Amino acid sequence: GQITSRSDNLVEKEVILPFSDEASQTVFGGQPWFEKNEVQGRPMLIYSKPVFVDGRVIGALQVARSLDDYVQSQNTLRQILIIGSSVSTVIAFGIGWMLAGIALRPIDRITHTAQAIGAERDFGRRVNYIGPHDEIGRLTTTFNEMLTELQSAYRQEAQALQAQRRFVADASHELRTPLTTIRGNIALLQREPPISNEDRIAVLSDMADESERMSRLVTDLLMLARADAGRPLRSEAVAIKPLIEDLCRKVKVLAPQHNIDCADLPALSVRGDEDAIKQVLLILLDNARKFTSPRGRITVSLTEQAEQVAIQVRDTGIGIDPTALPQIFERFYRGDVSRTGGGAGLGLAIAQTLVKSQQGTIAVESTPGEGSIFTITLPKAETPQRASEPVAAAVTQNR
Repeated sequence: GQITSRSDNLVEKEVILPFSDEASQTVFGGQPWFEKNEVQGRPMLIYSKPVFVDGRVIGALQVARSLDDYVQSQNTLRQILIIGSSVSTVIAFGIGWMLAGIALRPIDRITHTAQAIGAERDFGRRVNYIGPHDEIGRLTTTFNEMLTELQSAYRQEAQALQAQRRFVADASHELRTPLTTIRGNIALLQREPPISNEDRIAVLSDMADESERMSRLVTDLLMLARADAGRPLRSEAVAIKPLIEDLCRKVKVLAPQHNIDCADLPALSVRGDEDAIKQVLLILLDNARKFTSPRGRITVSLTEQAEQVAIQVRDTGIGIDPTALPQIFERFYRGDVSRTGGGAGLGLAIAQTLVKSQQGTIAVESTPGEGSIFTITLPKAETPQRASEPVAAAVTQNR
């Protein structure tokens, strides 16, 4: 337990290295020992090693090294890590905030665009996005497509509302005229002293005519309302040749003085609704009969065009003014009264609506004084089917 020798630096500083009981037991037991301890307030790493002579431990050798550099390095490293970590965290947070802002900028634009659209009801606006087709890109594309659909739906709704307002106004105007006539005639019937018997018969005749006119108008309006409501029509194969021949025969009975040619028709079939096709052809034949003199000619032809069948109703009547052609299929459009015959102007509108409901088209060509050609195209059917016979009720209703 006695110190036999010390190095000069320990002697000069009068330092005695600590040698704990645990270290003494381990070293004198023949094993080296490491430990950290403070010597005069300075951290030291002390290594104690047994000294052997003839295989017996006779002492211990202690070597100590100051840990000041190590502790200082640790402290410096700790400060560097703390400061560096703090700076790196701040920089990373700033970079992350910036990248997140850049990445989420399209979403911010989408939000502002949606708010502006909601405030201004401007569905024509779009979100401008330049970048990869990632999740944000797909979201922007989907949002723009949704705006396109909304714009189309909003435009259709606006057009439908405008058409509805115009339709109601026109219908009200058309119904007001016969109602005014009937009301005036009723006032005449109620007048004292009573009107003459001849005048009473004339008044009743006028009232009957106006009532029939209102009935026809209401029937046409109901038909257009059902078509506007999207009521589905049948889609079946209809043999068009016997249907046309049957209609021509019925029209000839109603107008025996007219020359109606429906001969040499090819055996073709169309896909559609038989009753709707009859109604369209009756409207066209009735118009041709009204505006063609008995010396004129009405011709119905049938041709095949690729996957479609074209039906033409040609007359040699008074024709249609070129300025009226763009509006001829509009509801309540009558143009020249001599051309419309004083009708409500719903026949061609009904015909166009029914043809479009069967994925077909209707067009007109006309030369004033020479006549008109109405052309209907309908999808061609593969399997012919005989048209049913009864059309007298439709003819009577059309009259």
